[in-house]
Amino acid sequence: MQDAETYNLFRESVREFAKREVAPIAGKMDREDYFPMDVFRKMGKAGFLGTTIPEEYGGSGMGYESQAIIEEELGYYSPSLALSFGAHSNLCLDNLYRNGSDAIRKSYVPKLASGEWLGSLCLTEPSSGSDALAMKTHAEKKGDYYVLSGSKTFITNAPYADLFLVYARTGENYTAFVVLASDEGFSRGKKFDKMGMRGSPTGEVFFDGIKLGEDRIIGKYGDAKNIILSGLNSERVILSFIFTGISRRALEIALDYSINRKQFGEPISNFELIQEKLAVMYTKLATSRLLCEKSLKSLEIDRMDALSAASAIYYAAECSEYISREAVQILGGIGYIREGEVERFLRDAILGQIGAGTTEIRKKLISTGLVKRYKEKGNIED
Repeated sequence: MQDAETYNLFRESVREFAKREVAPIAGKMDREDYFPMDVFRKMGKAGFLGTTIPEEYGGSGMGYESQAIIEEELGYYSPSLALSFGAHSNLCLDNLYRNGSDAIRKSYVPKLASGEWLGSLCLTEPSSGSDALAMKTHAEKKGDYYVLSGSKTFITNAPYADLFLVYARTGENYTAFVVLASDEGFSRGKKFDKMGMRGSPTGEVFFDGIKLGEDRIIGKYGDAKNIILSGLNSERVILSFIFTGISRRALEIALDYSINRKQFGEPISNFELIQEKLAVMYTKLATSRLLCEKSLKSLEIDRMDALSAASAIYYAAECSEYISREAVQILGGIGYIREGEVERFLRDAILGQIGAGTTEIRKKLISTGLVKRYKEKGNIED
Protein backbone atom coordinates (compact mmCIF):
# COMPACT_ATOMS: atom_id res chain seq x y z
CA MET A 1 0.00 0.00 0.00
CA GLN A 2 1.49 3.34 -1.04
CA ASP A 3 1.34 6.50 1.09
CA ALA A 4 -0.53 9.68 0.21
CA GLU A 5 2.57 11.43 -1.12
CA THR A 6 3.22 8.58 -3.56
CA TYR A 7 -0.29 8.85 -4.94
CA ASN A 8 -0.05 12.66 -5.15
CA LEU A 9 3.09 12.35 -7.27
CA PHE A 10 1.43 9.65 -9.33
CA ARG A 11 -1.56 11.92 -9.99
CA GLU A 12 0.75 14.69 -11.15
CA SER A 13 2.41 12.28 -13.56
CA VAL A 14 -0.90 11.05 -14.99
CA ARG A 15 -2.27 14.59 -15.22
CA GLU A 16 0.79 15.78 -17.15
CA PHE A 17 0.52 12.79 -19.50
CA ALA A 18 -3.19 13.40 -20.11
CA LYS A 19 -2.63 17.08 -20.83
CA ARG A 20 0.21 16.34 -23.24
CA GLU A 21 -1.04 13.21 -25.02
CA VAL A 22 -4.82 13.06 -24.57
CA ALA A 23 -6.13 16.63 -24.61
CA PRO A 24 -4.94 17.36 -28.18
CA ILE A 25 -6.76 14.33 -29.63
CA ALA A 26 -9.93 14.24 -27.50
CA GLY A 27 -11.98 16.13 -30.08
CA LYS A 28 -10.73 13.96 -32.94
CA MET A 29 -11.61 10.82 -31.01
CA ASP A 30 -15.19 12.02 -30.70
CA ARG A 31 -15.60 13.36 -34.24
CA GLU A 32 -14.03 10.39 -36.01
CA ASP A 33 -14.80 7.65 -33.47
CA TYR A 34 -11.04 7.18 -33.41
CA PHE A 35 -9.22 4.93 -30.93
CA PRO A 36 -5.63 6.15 -30.39
CA MET A 37 -3.71 2.89 -30.20
CA ASP A 38 -0.42 4.79 -30.16
CA VAL A 39 -1.45 6.72 -27.03
CA PHE A 40 -2.68 3.49 -25.43
CA ARG A 41 0.74 1.91 -25.99
CA LYS A 42 2.40 5.02 -24.53
CA MET A 43 0.27 4.48 -21.43
CA GLY A 44 1.75 0.99 -21.23
CA LYS A 45 5.29 2.31 -21.50
CA ALA A 46 4.53 4.89 -18.83
CA GLY A 47 3.40 2.09 -16.50
CA PHE A 48 -0.24 3.16 -16.32
CA LEU A 49 -1.92 0.00 -17.62
CA GLY A 50 -0.81 -2.48 -14.95
CA THR A 51 -0.72 -0.41 -11.79
CA THR A 52 -2.51 -3.04 -9.65
CA ILE A 53 -0.29 -5.86 -10.96
CA PRO A 54 2.92 -6.92 -9.13
CA GLU A 55 6.22 -5.79 -10.60
CA GLU A 56 7.24 -9.34 -11.48
CA TYR A 57 4.46 -9.36 -14.10
CA GLY A 58 5.23 -5.91 -15.46
CA GLY A 59 3.04 -3.89 -13.11
CA SER A 60 3.57 -1.38 -10.31
CA GLY A 61 2.09 -3.20 -7.33
CA MET A 62 -0.14 -0.28 -6.36
CA GLY A 63 -3.70 -0.31 -5.04
CA TYR A 64 -7.01 0.50 -6.71
CA GLU A 65 -6.48 4.17 -5.93
CA SER A 66 -4.00 4.25 -8.82
CA GLN A 67 -6.69 3.15 -11.27
CA ALA A 68 -9.12 5.67 -9.82
CA ILE A 69 -6.59 8.46 -10.35
CA ILE A 70 -6.01 7.44 -13.97
CA GLU A 71 -9.76 7.24 -14.64
CA GLU A 72 -10.41 10.73 -13.30
CA GLU A 73 -7.46 12.37 -15.04
CA LEU A 74 -8.22 10.71 -18.38
CA GLY A 75 -11.94 11.41 -17.90
CA TYR A 76 -11.16 15.10 -17.47
CA TYR A 77 -10.11 15.30 -21.13
CA SER A 78 -11.45 12.12 -22.77
CA PRO A 79 -14.02 10.00 -20.95
CA SER A 80 -13.96 7.58 -23.89
CA LEU A 81 -10.25 6.80 -23.48
CA ALA A 82 -10.86 6.46 -19.74
CA LEU A 83 -13.60 3.93 -20.51
CA SER A 84 -11.34 1.83 -22.72
CA PHE A 85 -8.60 2.02 -20.10
CA GLY A 86 -11.04 0.75 -17.46
CA ALA A 87 -12.19 -2.13 -19.66
CA HIS A 88 -8.59 -3.13 -20.30
CA SER A 89 -6.92 -2.57 -16.94
CA ASN A 90 -9.69 -3.19 -14.43
CA LEU A 91 -12.30 -5.42 -16.05
CA CYS A 92 -9.84 -7.60 -17.94
CA LEU A 93 -6.24 -7.38 -16.66
CA ASP A 94 -6.89 -6.98 -12.93
CA ASN A 95 -9.52 -9.75 -13.02
CA LEU A 96 -7.20 -12.01 -14.99
CA TYR A 97 -4.36 -11.56 -12.53
CA ARG A 98 -6.45 -11.92 -9.38
CA ASN A 99 -8.20 -15.08 -10.50
CA GLY A 100 -5.87 -16.67 -13.05
CA SER A 101 -3.42 -19.52 -12.59
CA ASP A 102 0.34 -18.97 -12.55
CA ALA A 103 0.45 -20.16 -16.17
CA ILE A 104 -2.20 -17.65 -17.22
CA ARG A 105 -0.43 -14.86 -15.35
CA LYS A 106 2.92 -15.62 -16.97
CA SER A 107 1.44 -16.06 -20.46
CA TYR A 108 -0.86 -13.06 -20.69
CA VAL A 109 -0.48 -10.53 -17.89
CA PRO A 110 2.85 -8.98 -19.03
CA LYS A 111 1.50 -8.43 -22.57
CA LEU A 112 -1.58 -6.67 -21.21
CA ALA A 113 0.35 -4.63 -18.65
CA SER A 114 2.81 -3.37 -21.27
CA GLY A 115 0.14 -2.42 -23.79
CA GLU A 116 1.40 -4.93 -26.34
CA TRP A 117 -2.09 -6.45 -26.17
CA LEU A 118 -5.45 -4.77 -25.72
CA GLY A 119 -7.85 -6.57 -23.36
CA SER A 120 -11.63 -6.80 -23.10
CA LEU A 121 -14.26 -8.40 -20.88
CA CYS A 122 -17.29 -10.22 -22.31
CA LEU A 123 -20.42 -10.47 -20.17
CA THR A 124 -23.38 -8.76 -21.87
CA GLU A 125 -25.38 -10.68 -24.49
CA PRO A 126 -28.23 -9.75 -26.84
CA SER A 127 -30.81 -11.27 -24.51
CA SER A 128 -29.11 -10.70 -21.14
CA GLY A 129 -28.06 -7.21 -20.13
CA SER A 130 -29.17 -6.36 -16.61
CA ASP A 131 -30.00 -10.04 -16.08
CA ALA A 132 -26.38 -10.96 -16.76
CA LEU A 133 -26.55 -14.43 -15.25
CA ALA A 134 -29.18 -15.43 -17.83
CA MET A 135 -26.40 -15.69 -20.42
CA LYS A 136 -26.72 -18.22 -23.22
CA THR A 137 -23.06 -18.45 -24.22
CA HIS A 138 -21.97 -21.87 -23.05
CA ALA A 139 -19.03 -24.25 -22.98
CA GLU A 140 -19.33 -28.05 -23.17
CA LYS A 141 -16.64 -30.53 -22.16
CA LYS A 142 -15.63 -32.72 -25.10
CA GLY A 143 -12.58 -34.88 -24.49
CA ASP A 144 -9.63 -32.72 -23.52
CA TYR A 145 -11.33 -29.49 -24.54
CA TYR A 146 -14.18 -27.16 -23.68
CA VAL A 147 -16.11 -26.09 -26.76
CA LEU A 148 -17.28 -22.49 -26.46
CA SER A 149 -20.30 -21.27 -28.43
CA GLY A 150 -22.36 -18.09 -28.30
CA SER A 151 -22.01 -14.34 -28.66
CA LYS A 152 -21.52 -11.17 -26.66
CA THR A 153 -22.58 -7.62 -27.46
CA PHE A 154 -21.91 -4.02 -26.36
CA ILE A 155 -18.36 -5.10 -25.53
CA THR A 156 -15.88 -2.29 -24.91
CA ASN A 157 -12.64 -2.66 -26.90
CA ALA A 158 -14.07 -5.62 -28.85
CA PRO A 159 -13.26 -4.28 -32.34
CA TYR A 160 -9.50 -4.24 -31.62
CA ALA A 161 -8.84 -6.43 -28.56
CA ASP A 162 -6.32 -9.25 -28.62
CA LEU A 163 -7.52 -11.05 -25.49
CA PHE A 164 -11.00 -11.51 -24.05
CA LEU A 165 -12.04 -12.59 -20.58
CA VAL A 166 -15.25 -14.45 -21.42
CA TYR A 167 -17.96 -15.66 -19.06
CA ALA A 168 -19.91 -18.72 -20.17
CA ARG A 169 -22.51 -21.04 -18.75
CA THR A 170 -21.17 -24.50 -17.90
CA GLY A 171 -24.14 -26.62 -16.91
CA GLU A 172 -25.89 -24.97 -13.98
CA ASN A 173 -22.86 -22.84 -13.16
CA TYR A 174 -20.52 -20.36 -14.84
CA THR A 175 -16.89 -20.46 -15.87
CA ALA A 176 -14.48 -17.75 -17.00
CA PHE A 177 -12.22 -18.41 -19.97
CA VAL A 178 -9.36 -16.71 -21.76
CA VAL A 179 -10.19 -16.33 -25.46
CA LEU A 180 -7.70 -14.96 -27.97
CA ALA A 181 -8.62 -13.12 -31.13
CA SER A 182 -6.42 -15.62 -32.97
CA ASP A 183 -8.44 -18.64 -31.77
CA GLU A 184 -10.13 -20.62 -34.52
CA GLY A 185 -13.87 -20.02 -34.35
CA PHE A 186 -13.56 -16.47 -33.00
CA SER A 187 -14.95 -13.59 -35.04
CA ARG A 188 -15.93 -9.97 -34.58
CA GLY A 189 -19.26 -8.44 -35.50
CA LYS A 190 -20.04 -4.82 -36.20
CA LYS A 191 -18.54 -1.84 -34.44
CA PHE A 192 -21.34 0.26 -32.95
CA ASP A 193 -21.81 3.93 -33.83
CA LYS A 194 -22.59 5.39 -30.43
CA MET A 195 -24.14 8.62 -29.16
CA GLY A 196 -21.28 9.24 -26.73
CA MET A 197 -18.03 7.70 -25.55
CA ARG A 198 -16.99 7.84 -29.18
CA GLY A 199 -13.41 6.74 -29.67
CA SER A 200 -13.90 3.94 -27.15
CA PRO A 201 -14.59 1.07 -29.61
CA THR A 202 -17.65 -1.01 -28.81
CA GLY A 203 -18.79 -4.08 -30.71
CA GLU A 204 -19.96 -7.67 -30.75
CA VAL A 205 -18.02 -10.94 -30.78
CA PHE A 206 -18.92 -14.50 -31.77
CA PHE A 207 -17.68 -17.86 -30.56
CA ASP A 208 -18.29 -20.62 -33.08
CA GLY A 209 -17.20 -23.83 -31.40
CA ILE A 210 -13.86 -22.53 -30.05
CA LYS A 211 -11.80 -25.34 -28.51
CA LEU A 212 -10.27 -24.28 -25.19
CA GLY A 213 -8.02 -26.36 -22.97
CA GLU A 214 -7.98 -26.52 -19.18
CA ASP A 215 -5.21 -23.95 -19.25
CA ARG A 216 -7.68 -21.33 -20.51
CA ILE A 217 -9.93 -21.53 -17.44
CA ILE A 218 -9.73 -18.55 -15.08
CA GLY A 219 -10.23 -19.66 -11.49
CA LYS A 220 -12.02 -22.96 -11.06
CA TYR A 221 -14.40 -24.67 -13.44
CA GLY A 222 -18.00 -23.76 -12.56
CA ASP A 223 -16.92 -21.19 -9.98
CA ALA A 224 -17.13 -17.90 -11.89
CA LYS A 225 -20.23 -16.43 -10.26
CA ASN A 226 -18.20 -14.76 -7.54
CA ILE A 227 -15.69 -13.55 -10.14
CA ILE A 228 -18.56 -11.96 -12.06
CA LEU A 229 -20.10 -10.27 -9.02
CA SER A 230 -16.84 -9.07 -7.46
CA GLY A 231 -15.70 -7.88 -10.87
CA LEU A 232 -18.87 -5.83 -11.31
CA ASN A 233 -18.33 -4.19 -7.93
CA SER A 234 -14.75 -3.32 -8.77
CA GLU A 235 -15.83 -2.02 -12.18
CA ARG A 236 -18.49 0.23 -10.68
CA VAL A 237 -16.15 1.80 -8.16
CA ILE A 238 -13.28 2.40 -10.58
CA LEU A 239 -15.45 3.65 -13.46
CA SER A 240 -17.24 6.07 -11.14
CA PHE A 241 -14.10 8.20 -11.19
CA ILE A 242 -14.52 8.79 -14.93
CA PHE A 243 -17.63 10.75 -14.00
CA THR A 244 -15.92 12.82 -11.33
CA GLY A 245 -13.46 13.75 -14.09
CA ILE A 246 -16.31 14.76 -16.38
CA SER A 247 -17.92 16.78 -13.60
CA ARG A 248 -14.72 18.59 -12.73
CA ARG A 249 -13.97 19.50 -16.35
CA ALA A 250 -17.53 20.62 -17.12
CA LEU A 251 -17.67 22.77 -13.99
CA GLU A 252 -14.32 24.41 -14.73
CA ILE A 253 -15.36 25.21 -18.31
CA ALA A 254 -18.63 26.71 -17.07
CA LEU A 255 -16.87 28.66 -14.33
CA ASP A 256 -14.28 30.09 -16.69
CA TYR A 257 -16.94 31.09 -19.20
CA SER A 258 -19.15 32.72 -16.57
CA ILE A 259 -16.25 34.81 -15.29
CA ASN A 260 -15.18 36.02 -18.74
CA ARG A 261 -18.56 36.31 -20.51
CA LYS A 262 -20.12 39.74 -20.06
CA GLN A 263 -23.76 40.65 -20.57
CA PHE A 264 -25.51 43.85 -19.48
CA GLY A 265 -22.07 45.27 -18.73
CA GLU A 266 -20.87 42.68 -16.20
CA PRO A 267 -19.70 39.06 -15.97
CA ILE A 268 -22.58 36.61 -15.96
CA SER A 269 -21.03 35.04 -12.84
CA ASN A 270 -22.45 38.08 -11.01
CA PHE A 271 -26.00 37.00 -11.83
CA GLU A 272 -27.74 35.12 -9.06
CA LEU A 273 -29.27 32.45 -11.33
CA ILE A 274 -25.79 31.60 -12.66
CA GLN A 275 -24.40 31.65 -9.13
CA GLU A 276 -27.08 29.18 -8.05
CA LYS A 277 -26.09 26.82 -10.86
CA LEU A 278 -22.40 27.00 -10.02
CA ALA A 279 -23.08 26.39 -6.34
CA VAL A 280 -25.18 23.30 -6.99
CA MET A 281 -22.72 21.99 -9.59
CA TYR A 282 -19.80 22.30 -7.17
CA THR A 283 -21.69 20.69 -4.30
CA LYS A 284 -22.68 17.72 -6.45
CA LEU A 285 -19.08 17.28 -7.62
CA ALA A 286 -17.70 17.47 -4.08
CA THR A 287 -20.23 15.05 -2.59
CA SER A 288 -19.93 12.56 -5.43
CA ARG A 289 -16.15 12.57 -5.02
CA LEU A 290 -16.48 11.86 -1.29
CA LEU A 291 -18.81 8.93 -1.98
CA CYS A 292 -16.48 7.54 -4.65
CA GLU A 293 -13.46 7.79 -2.35
CA LYS A 294 -15.38 6.09 0.45
CA SER A 295 -16.34 3.25 -1.89
CA LEU A 296 -12.74 2.97 -3.09
CA LYS A 297 -11.62 2.28 0.48
CA SER A 298 -14.39 -0.30 0.88
CA LEU A 299 -13.30 -2.03 -2.33
CA GLU A 300 -9.80 -2.60 -0.93
CA ILE A 301 -11.40 -4.37 2.05
CA ASP A 302 -14.35 -6.23 0.49
CA ARG A 303 -14.77 -6.72 -3.25
CA MET A 304 -18.26 -8.13 -2.65
CA ASP A 305 -19.62 -4.90 -1.17
CA ALA A 306 -22.28 -4.20 -3.80
CA LEU A 307 -24.01 -1.50 -1.73
CA SER A 308 -20.93 0.70 -1.63
CA ALA A 309 -20.00 0.13 -5.27
CA ALA A 310 -23.49 0.73 -6.65
CA SER A 311 -24.02 3.91 -4.63
CA ALA A 312 -20.75 5.41 -5.89
CA ILE A 313 -21.37 5.01 -9.59
CA TYR A 314 -25.09 5.76 -9.27
CA TYR A 315 -24.46 9.15 -7.71
CA ALA A 316 -21.30 10.08 -9.61
CA ALA A 317 -22.89 9.31 -12.98
CA GLU A 318 -26.11 11.16 -12.16
CA CYS A 319 -24.13 14.19 -10.97
CA SER A 320 -21.92 14.26 -14.05
CA GLU A 321 -24.94 14.30 -16.33
CA TYR A 322 -26.51 17.12 -14.30
CA ILE A 323 -23.31 19.18 -14.17
CA SER A 324 -22.62 18.74 -17.88
CA ARG A 325 -26.18 19.76 -18.74
CA GLU A 326 -25.92 22.86 -16.58
CA ALA A 327 -22.58 23.70 -18.20
CA VAL A 328 -24.28 23.59 -21.59
CA GLN A 329 -26.94 25.99 -20.27
CA ILE A 330 -24.39 28.41 -18.85
CA LEU A 331 -22.45 28.49 -22.13
CA GLY A 332 -25.66 28.91 -24.11
CA GLY A 333 -25.15 28.72 -27.87
CA ILE A 334 -21.45 27.93 -27.50
CA GLY A 335 -22.37 25.04 -25.21
CA TYR A 336 -24.70 23.55 -27.79
CA ILE A 337 -22.17 23.39 -30.62
CA ARG A 338 -19.18 21.07 -30.86
CA GLU A 339 -16.65 23.87 -30.37
CA GLY A 340 -17.93 24.36 -26.84
CA GLU A 341 -16.72 20.90 -25.76
CA VAL A 342 -19.25 20.52 -22.96
CA GLU A 343 -21.86 18.94 -25.26
CA ARG A 344 -19.41 16.04 -25.70
CA PHE A 345 -19.17 15.62 -21.95
CA LEU A 346 -22.95 15.55 -21.70
CA ARG A 347 -23.20 12.81 -24.32
CA ASP A 348 -20.42 10.87 -22.62
CA ALA A 349 -21.99 11.28 -19.17
CA ILE A 350 -25.23 9.63 -20.29
CA LEU A 351 -23.49 6.26 -20.58
CA GLY A 352 -22.85 6.47 -16.85
CA GLN A 353 -26.48 5.64 -16.15
CA ILE A 354 -26.50 2.71 -18.58
CA GLY A 355 -23.17 0.88 -18.54
CA ALA A 356 -21.88 -1.28 -15.66
CA GLY A 357 -25.47 -1.84 -14.58
CA THR A 358 -28.23 0.68 -15.18
CA THR A 359 -29.31 3.27 -12.64
CA GLU A 360 -32.36 1.14 -11.92
CA ILE A 361 -30.24 -1.94 -11.17
CA ARG A 362 -27.97 0.12 -8.94
CA LYS A 363 -30.92 1.38 -6.92
CA LYS A 364 -32.05 -2.20 -6.45
CA LEU A 365 -28.59 -3.22 -5.24
CA ILE A 366 -28.46 -0.27 -2.85
CA SER A 367 -31.88 -0.93 -1.34
CA THR A 368 -31.28 -4.68 -1.10
CA GLY A 369 -27.95 -4.07 0.59
CA LEU A 370 -29.46 -1.60 3.04
CA VAL A 371 -32.22 -4.01 4.05
CA LYS A 372 -29.69 -6.82 4.54
CA ARG A 373 -27.36 -4.62 6.58
CA TYR A 374 -30.15 -3.35 8.83
CA LYS A 375 -31.45 -6.86 9.46
CA GLU A 376 -27.98 -8.06 10.40
CA LYS A 377 -26.78 -5.07 12.44
CA GLY A 378 -29.86 -3.10 13.44
CA ASN A 379 -28.38 0.06 11.87
CA ILE A 380 -27.02 1.28 8.52
CA GLU A 381 -23.46 2.08 9.61
CA ASP A 382 -20.63 0.49 7.63
